[in-house]
Order: sequence, then structure tokens, then C-alpha cells
Amino acid sequence: MNPTTRIVQVIGTPGYEEYHHRCLTAMTGRRYRKRTRYLEEAIPRGLRRDMIFVDGDAVGMIEYAPVEASVYPVTGPDIWGMNCIWVLRRAAGHRYGTALIDRMRETVGDAGGVATIALEGHYSPWLRLPQMEHLGFRSIDSKRMRHKAKQRDICFKVHLMWMPLRPESEPPEMDWERMLQGVDFCIAHPLYRAESLGLDEPFEPC
Repeated sequence: MNPTTRIVQVIGTPGYEEYHHRCLTAMTGRRYRKRTRYLEEAIPRGLRRDMIFVDGDAVGMIEYAPVEASVYPVTGPDIWGMNCIWVLRRAAGHRYGTALIDRMRETVGDAGGVATIALEGHYSPWLRLPQMEHLGFRSIDSKRMRHKAKQRDICFKVHLMWMPLRPESEPPEMDWERMLQGVDFCIAHPLYRAESLGLDEPFEPC
């Protein structure tokens, strides 16, 4: 019997409220203050979270918003920012990542393009540069950095990734000084800014 596969826009769809906070990693199943604050600010400004369910089991997700409501310090006219995309390893090989990107492209309509980040040389399996390139993004800028308190011997690159949706679209720009502050919308993110470390700017150029 073939599995039933659905993509659901969980924000604004009754019955899926738990997925506003829940990621696909076990460590992010609970609600926490920073995520709640981000949702309160971003949902009215157009935040979307699409999730793939196979026989009712969540196996993939993508989160994106108009760039003014995205989590990265990126600017540019008429663009969207992709906060994250993730497909569980056990669901690999079914082109679910491509399906999520296609849904996002349909949703943003005639926007100029989509910006996000990719990591090169980072120990995390999330947002790796080859993965983002495979999904249709290209690197247009990058900076080397490292964490000030954790694994200081590891330098990695953060890439500004760009997927233009119109030939005449202007590429976005990254505020790299603000990028050194990391992000706090998801505790599973590789660049998460943990309060316990007491660092307003946990990353530094490398």
C-alpha cells in the first residue's frame, strides 16, 4: 500500500498548532520564550512553515518569511528569507527537499528571489553548502568565523545563498557584523545564541 504524503502549511491551519514550535529534532519539542517571541512578531508579517507528512508522520519542513521577518540580517528589495529546511535522514531519497522548495517558490509568487545561509566546514549536518546548492541556491558572499566559547579551533564559512526568481532581481546583502550575533529563533540551529554563555556576540571573525 502506497504511503499518503501531504504538505501542510501548519501556521494558520487548525490542529497543527504544536508544529509552530516543534522542530524535527527531539530537543526542540518544547516551547521556549525566544521562539514564542519570534512567532508573535513574524506570523503577522507573513511567516510560513510548510511540513511534509507521510502517513501522518512529520518527516520534513521548511520555514520562510518576507525578508523583513526572517531570522537573518539580510536586506534586499522584494525578497524572502528561508530560515531553515530539514528532512529526516530516514526519509531521504524521496526528493522531499525539492518538494518543499517547490512549494516555497509557488507561495512567494512573483517575489524577486529567496535568500538564506549555508555552512561550510561546520560540524553540524544542517544547512550544509552542498545541500543548499543542490536545492538551487548559489553562494554570493561568505565570511569565515568561529565560536568564541565552543570548539574555538574550528573555523567555518557562513555563505549568503541566493535563489533569484526573476532575471532582473537585485541580489541581497548580508550585515556580517550582525551575523556574528547568531540567531535565537531555534535552539537546534547551528548558529544558536545560548543565553547560558552570556555572549551577546558568540561568534568572531576567523
